[in-house]
Amino acid sequence: MSDIIKQKIWEIIASNTSAEEAGWLQQKGISAPIDLMTAFVAAPRFLSKKIIHTSDTDKAALDLEVPGFSVEGWSLVRLSRVWLLTQLDPSDKEAYTKNIETLFDTAEMNELVALYSALPLLSYPDQWLFRATDAVRSNMGFVFDAIALHNPFPAKYFSELAWNQLVLKTIFNDKPIHFIEGLGSRSNEKLAVTLSDFAHERWAAGRSVPAQVWRLTGKYLNTALLADMQHLFDSEKEEDRQAAALACGEATLPAANYLLAKYTDLEKSVKSGALTWADLEH
Repeated sequence: MSDIIKQKIWEIIASNTSAEEAGWLQQKGISAPIDLMTAFVAAPRFLSKKIIHTSDTDKAALDLEVPGFSVEGWSLVRLSRVWLLTQLDPSDKEAYTKNIETLFDTAEMNELVALYSALPLLSYPDQWLFRATDAVRSNMGFVFDAIALHNPFPAKYFSELAWNQLVLKTIFNDKPIHFIEGLGSRSNEKLAVTLSDFAHERWAAGRSVPAQVWRLTGKYLNTALLADMQHLFDSEKEEDRQAAALACGEATLPAANYLLAKYTDLEKSVKSGALTWADLEH
């Protein structure tokens, strides 16, 4: 982790704190690890509950240093806790990991949210992989969101199996998958096939499937998935038809191109760029 990202986070904190709050954080940031960890837990007693809103410049600066990393919409306490973690000295791996593991082992929900939010900035990323994949199984919604949404750690370090589980649970929980960092770059055939099975289960139960999940299938359309596209084209929902058109438009399968050609207005919208997946993001 670069000093630049730490400094940028501090600048955002400083612009959202009183002099007293900033002074408390600065003092704790240079304290011994045990005092810094105590401050991590005690932060809500010393900091306001305000929500952070970042400028376009701030967003670009953070993304430049750690692609996909964002603090938009975080609470001041969450951001300050993450900053405190960045002040731990990583030179002694054993001591560093022990301190952070201790925080994980004793954390309540909001502390866990901060810990998972900090994963893209922590040293020794392999050390936290088990923690991160375990969070995907969490029944605490805020904890799951902290690892699954707007967090670049999973895309960079998860295995294909763990990644697919994260995406599927996001869909199952009716969360917006376009908030998953690296969604396009980590798409894969196994996930596309599993999504088809998931859709069939939903349809059999009389339930719908969010239209934008089909963005994960276009590159991998086969005969079975093509039948799903026809099902979508036959849907009464405009979003389903649009999703089918977009998926077929991305496919290399000739049959997908022939199917799309039957729906001339949708084909025209896809090929002209007038219709994109962003139109299905909610």
